[in-house]
Amino acid sequence: MNKYALITGGASGLGIELAKLFAKEGINLYLVSSNPNNLKAAKEELEKEYKVNVETLALDLSNPVNFPKVREYSTSKNLDIEYLVNCAGFGDQKDFKDMDINLQLKMIELNCNCPMYLMRDYVNDFLAKNSGHILNIASLASFFPGPFMSTYHASKAFLLNISEAINRELKGTNVHVTTVCPGPFTSGFVARAHNDYVFKKNKPISAYKVATISMKAMKKNKAVTVIGFKNKLAVFASRFFSRNFLVNTSAKTLKEHGK
Repeated sequence: MNKYALITGGASGLGIELAKLFAKEGINLYLVSSNPNNLKAAKEELEKEYKVNVETLALDLSNPVNFPKVREYSTSKNLDIEYLVNCAGFGDQKDFKDMDINLQLKMIELNCNCPMYLMRDYVNDFLAKNSGHILNIASLASFFPGPFMSTYHASKAFLLNISEAINRELKGTNVHVTTVCPGPFTSGFVARAHNDYVFKKNKPISAYKVATISMKAMKKNKAVTVIGFKNKLAVFASRFFSRNFLVNTSAKTLKEHGK
């Protein structure tokens, strides 16, 4: 089998857990990450454990100049990309007035523009062979405005909306877009986002569990999957409350004494 799963952020956290699940099924891997050391370790582990081929590319995907290099590499290696997994992303919890604007712009590039670019880059290949699946990792944050974490919530809302729209456009083909929206889960996200308050209030689930549920949703061609009963309930209940109520509730969830 010469099929490949392209996974951004694939050398650590949720990305490496997804990589292991693909590898268990004999699917080769093309991992992209900004950390070359993590990529080297992931390649060695996955090839030894699962006997699949692992291609790696060290790129900072928060810089848009690097977006075209993802496809350039897969083309140069003649990789048959069957799965595109947009997993790379980060957050930052700060009052808007204190935010580093350059960091916020990098977040938008990585969380929004990179997935959009890669979907556009590969979708015609998928359509030409009438086979392929895009798996986008969004967040429970996609459904709610996020005071004190405003850019992250907005970026995940963008990803959810564009993913649902593209999936609908692909109706009638054998190409699908699945968007997964987990709540807090164990990864390096919390340290980088500085949002340990949220993790203290909400016990995170494992990245492995998120990966397992994500794979099942993808195989069932689900458009959107919210992970966790309480999270599903929160999304369902949100339609019955005013936007003002939701933004105030979100503020209290994201920051102690949020006001």
